[in-house]
Amino acid sequence: MDPKLLTIVATGNKEKALAGLMFARNAIKYRWLDDVKVVFFGPSEELVVYDERLAHMTEEIVAMTDCFACKYISDEQGVSEDLAEVGIRVEYVGAVIADLIKEGYVPMVW
Repeated sequence: MDPKLLTIVATGNKEKALAGLMFARNAIKYRWLDDVKVVFFGPSEELVVYDERLAHMTEEIVAMTDCFACKYISDEQGVSEDLAEVGIRVEYVGAVIADLIKEGYVPMVW
């Protein structure tokens, strides 16, 4: 089986979000795994819009792989358009997460 990772960044804590994004970015960049997808969920959605360092890292990751954000939460936080502008797919992510797990992606939650 090809090793595939689903990185779910849900924390509102900057340091934890940074750790998750660094791992995802490096897993892609250095080909530690065959495929990596990223889902932003909860407080992290607002964090990656307003924190400059996290926003920059998110843009790097978006250029390398598919990234998703929870539409329900981003609409509530008023950041859906901001997330979409950097290339994040803003969708209801429950089914997205379930489908990726069914496809063999291992979830890692930060």
